[in-house]
Amino acid sequence: MATVTFDKAQRWYPGADKPTVPGIDLEIGDGEFMVLVGPSGCGKSTTLRMLAGLEEINDGKIFIGDRDITHTPPKDRDIAMVFQNYALYPHMSVADNMAFALKMAKVSPEERKKRVAEAARILGLEEYLERKPKALSGGQRQRVAMGRAIVRNPQVFCMDEPLSNLDAKMRVQTRTDIAKLQADLGVTTVYVTHDQVEAMTMGDRVAVMKLGILQQVDTPLNLYDRPVNLFVAGFIGSPQMNLIKASAKDGKAQIGEYLVPVDPAASNKLGPQHSNITVGVRPESWRIVSANEGGLPITVTVVEELGADGFVYGTCDVEGTPGNVIVRVSGRDQVQKGDTIYVTTDPKDVHVFDTESGDRLSD
Repeated sequence: MATVTFDKAQRWYPGADKPTVPGIDLEIGDGEFMVLVGPSGCGKSTTLRMLAGLEEINDGKIFIGDRDITHTPPKDRDIAMVFQNYALYPHMSVADNMAFALKMAKVSPEERKKRVAEAARILGLEEYLERKPKALSGGQRQRVAMGRAIVRNPQVFCMDEPLSNLDAKMRVQTRTDIAKLQADLGVTTVYVTHDQVEAMTMGDRVAVMKLGILQQVDTPLNLYDRPVNLFVAGFIGSPQMNLIKASAKDGKAQIGEYLVPVDPAASNKLGPQHSNITVGVRPESWRIVSANEGGLPITVTVVEELGADGFVYGTCDVEGTPGNVIVRVSGRDQVQKGDTIYVTTDPKDVHVFDTESGDRLSD
């Protein structure tokens, strides 16, 4: 196994007026599951393909362990790639698909058979080894693609949105399988996805990217609890954080006529230079209060009932509030479309950001 290091690695496509990835610095630990996440076009797949050798590096370096692989051919990097579209040979059996790379590497038939059998056992594919890919479900095909990577015993797994072709239920099951498999094998893994739920549930650490630049690299829980800027705050979390424009007044955030208390660390920073602020509140941090307790009034437009809990989507005519305010409620709360509810929150649950720079002001 090995570490992976991006040292100001840059990718600039010919004819483009600026680099897709201006120069990424990222350290990935030995055996770590690192997820690159961000919206489409943010440079996450380009970064992965630079590591795999499928994209040229215009500047900077990439290391696997102590080995500089910046200009090493892809076949010599000791990396196994798992693609979005499986990339299986339709005329070959599952066993032959999994063994193909070993055959090209002149591995003996006995060793190939042994490695394929072990990978099939790990992935639950033993009864499918003689089938062709067309006789398998999407989830089974993805497991075959994983098996093809496993048999090579690589130093690094590179996975480029491997679950995006699966249906919702299969995606949940397969992401659990991949996370468990990676933990069992202990292989350093770089995983690309645009789905932040996937990133939060799978990664040891998550790197959030925007326009080729790393915004924050942290554990899933720290990203959720302490986003460093407005972009991360709005991107991480499902449903996303409520981001409400406010003005600073006496160490509090003023939204229309409502004063929202904020934590002391942020309150101490609310001076003239931070007059325009944005407060962030997670849907689960709101609590419903009675009308005379001075909460923020929300007119309910949609109620999503999910069983154990639900999400209330509503509008608020208070200046600065977004088009939709989202509140998580108990699945047994009697909230109906058209109701007006009043919500408040605790200072410790209020995230404060500078609207101009997007930077976090809360500790």
